[in-house]
Amino acid sequence: MFASFQHVVIKRVIFFLFIWLNLFSIQSFSQVKNYTVADAHAHNDYEHPVPFHTAFNAGFGSIEADVFPVDGVLLVAHSKMALQPKNTLKDLYLDPLLQELKHNKDRKVWLLIDIKKNYKSSLQLLIKELEPLKKYLTSSNDKSKPVTILISGERPPPAEYKNYPGYIFFDDDLRLHHTAQEWKRVGLVSLALERYSSWDGKSELSEKDKDVVKNVIDSVHRAGKKI
Repeated sequence: MFASFQHVVIKRVIFFLFIWLNLFSIQSFSQVKNYTVADAHAHNDYEHPVPFHTAFNAGFGSIEADVFPVDGVLLVAHSKMALQPKNTLKDLYLDPLLQELKHNKDRKVWLLIDIKKNYKSSLQLLIKELEPLKKYLTSSNDKSKPVTILISGERPPPAEYKNYPGYIFFDDDLRLHHTAQEWKRVGLVSLALERYSSWDGKSELSEKDKDVVKNVIDSVHRAGKKI
């Protein structure tokens, strides 16, 4: 369920569309929604000369930053080999986002924080670094705010979700049991297509695989989540 586009605003960005959003009741694969960049996800944007703004100004609805905790700050990089002290989450993403929100409080954006190492230290640092943005953050009790924080990558087990502020939501892969309260903290379900289909992305999806994938998508939507 991933779509890759070349020669667009962000080179080497991986798009994935939040297909069949839970705002819509989807009855078949034949029904069409007109997707825009607001339905797309910018990945590894920090590898570009102007991180964050490249994706934000292009209208992306979801932006991801990979982070490592290093010496009391969160550094942005896809791997440990690429870490540079100047590339902090605060400088590359949080401060620019704060400035944008001061001028446009209606702009909705999801910020996915992909934790590459040590979720406990990373989340402690993230909570501290998000402090200036708190009034803009969606929470379990207030879904009207413009920014949704989602934790992916290395993340705590569901039983620990309660240990973190209500504005921290978690990505989920449907492998672990959740209580009803824990499930409320899941903001997004992300699944590897290969768990459900052997589709090569080029040929037609088989009817069997189509039914399997549709049932998975529908089950997530019935549970009130995006996928």
